[in-house]
Order: sequence, then C-alpha cells, then structure tokens
Amino acid sequence: MSIAVAVWSIALKPGQKETIIPLGDLKVTQAALGDELASEDKRTSVKVTYHTASRLDDDEDEDEEDETDPISTTVLCSLTPGKIEQATMDLVLEQELEYEFEVVGPNTVYLTGNYIDQNTNNVPYNDDSEPDSDEEGYDLRDVSSDVEIDPEDLDVPSTDEDRFEEVNEEEPTPALQNGKRARDSDAMETEEQSQEKLSKSQKKKLNKKLKAEGGKAVPAGQEPSPAKAEDKKASEGNQNKEKGKKDKSGGRGPVRTLEGGVTIQDAVVGTGPQVKKGSQVSLRYIGKLQDGTIFDKNTKGQPFKTTVGKGEVIKGWDVGLMGMQVGGERKIKIPPSMGYGNKKTGPIPANSVLEFEVKLIGMK
Repeated sequence: MSIAVAVWSIALKPGQKETIIPLGDLKVTQAALGDELASEDKRTSVKVTYHTASRLDDDEDEDEEDETDPISTTVLCSLTPGKIEQATMDLVLEQELEYEFEVVGPNTVYLTGNYIDQNTNNVPYNDDSEPDSDEEGYDLRDVSSDVEIDPEDLDVPSTDEDRFEEVNEEEPTPALQNGKRARDSDAMETEEQSQEKLSKSQKKKLNKKLKAEGGKAVPAGQEPSPAKAEDKKASEGNQNKEKGKKDKSGGRGPVRTLEGGVTIQDAVVGTGPQVKKGSQVSLRYIGKLQDGTIFDKNTKGQPFKTTVGKGEVIKGWDVGLMGMQVGGERKIKIPPSMGYGNKKTGPIPANSVLEFEVKLIGMK
C-alpha cells in the first residue's frame, strides 16, 4: 500500500533529454500530448534510460576493470494525435536513483504523477479493522502477547497511579485464635463470662467506658482503651486502603509536552532500560480521534513492532515512545503536524489530533 503525498509533472520536449533524480519515491501515472501540436499525424514515443537492478548488487570486492555501468532503455508509450493522445501507466521511480527521459517524435509530451510513501508500517493504522467507537470493548489489561516477556509477570513499581490494576488485598485480622479467626459467637460468650465475674462497681465503670467508645466524648485525661486504639488503627488502614484503590483506578502521572507539541501522560511506569532511538519495540495500542472514535487498534494476536526513531511510524510516535520501559502504559496525544497533517488517511480526517493508549510489552 502506498500513499500519495505530492503532485509531480514534467514536459518532455523533442530533442531534449531530461534527467530526473527523485527526492522521494515517485509514481508516474500518465503521459499525454500537449494542447499545441507540432505535427497532427506523426507518432511521438517516450523513452526512459535507467540503471538496472544489477548495479545495486555489484560486489564491492570485484576488480575495478571489471566494473561497468549496466543501464537499460525502454519505451514507455507511443502517442499519435487523433488516435491515442494519452496513456495511463504505473511506473515507480525510486528515491535518489537517476532516470533519463526523452521523446522521439515531433510533439511535446507531458508526464504526470505523484510522490508516494510506500512504507506500510508508517502508521499504527491498518485496514484490518473497522473504526469502532466502543472504547469499553478494548482494555489493554486483557490483551495477549506473543513476545518473550509477559507484562503480567512483571513486578512493576510505579510512583504514578495505575488505572489498569486494583489492589484487592485484605487487611490482616488482629483477633486470631490458634492461627484462626475467632467466631463472633465465641467472642461474645467470652465477653459475657468476663462481665459476670465483675463486681457491680466494676460493671458500672465498664458500662461508662463502653458508652465512651460508642461515640460519646471520653473524659479529659483519660487514655483511649487498647481496643479502641486498635479499632482506630484498623479504621485508618481501611480508609487508606480505599484511598489507594481510588487513586490506582483513576490516577495518572503529570502531562508532559515534548517536541512538536506531542504530549504524554504515563499511567504505569515500566521497568528496565528506557526506549531510545534504534530500540526495537513490541506494542499494544488503541488509537482514537478526539471524539472518541477508535480508528485503529492492536489488542490481540501479533503485537505491533517498530524501530523507534527510524521514520517507520508517524513522527509523533517516534517522539512519544521515547523513555518508556517494558510494562509501561502511556497516553500519547499527537497534533496534526506530527501525525498525518492536512491529508485524509483512511478513516482519519485531515488535520486530526490523534490520541493513543500504548502499552510496551517488549523491547530489544
């Protein structure tokens, strides 16, 4: 799959050779006669001379005297006024290679085409999936992985709060009997038996104490009972636990602005080396437009793989992935200038701000 990125054209005049060295891959799509004809009955042909593929495969160890410049010449089309005045073609001229064009005949011929991007990995967008606006249907916690490192087995420390995981640990119960939790009925029986052995004055003091623990103010200078202190500690532990759950489910790291206006926000900080230019990474991701429409995703099967900083993906990804660690989860927001610009690409409208939720599951 290739994407047209710019229009290109050239006028080939009789008797003049035109040498072209494309700045990028160039597709020639049409040859046509001009609106003014030098001859209305003679045929005009377009020829191209180019280096053959064998030149690219020359062995550097061969003797210089055996080296040649293998070139080929071919006719692209022949045009005759009143019969065939234009021809459709599909000719790709490779970047930075030299091509020489000339016309044989009396008329000027116009070649038209466009520069193209042939890198099929230039997106994390692919046509294998249809846009889906149901974000809840995809959760990076549940994705599978085919790489050696399973992020579920990682012990991922993070100063940031984790919206993908929730702590379910129970607070230890202080009241144990022989390693087992005491039954409520047993506890009640023991308390009743103890109260029966108390004198009337002791019972009176105990009742007063219980009322204080039940919610009324404790007299000044009176220390809280050990049971109350323990209950308070357990209560504070439960509150901290609930607070931790809340923070983990909704918390995120700070938003940081990078090159070109790309912003990142870490939900989970991974472990190990950080992603840098040249790192080969394996990723799961969900790509969305600002209205929440999901235009691309990789949540199962083979993970998306790319080499960071090599131009294999949009510029915003090369910038936004820097510094991630295996097991890390990050939200990357990419402005149009670092994404697809003012060109419509598949389901992505022109001038779109792109939002990606990315999980790094492997790196080499």
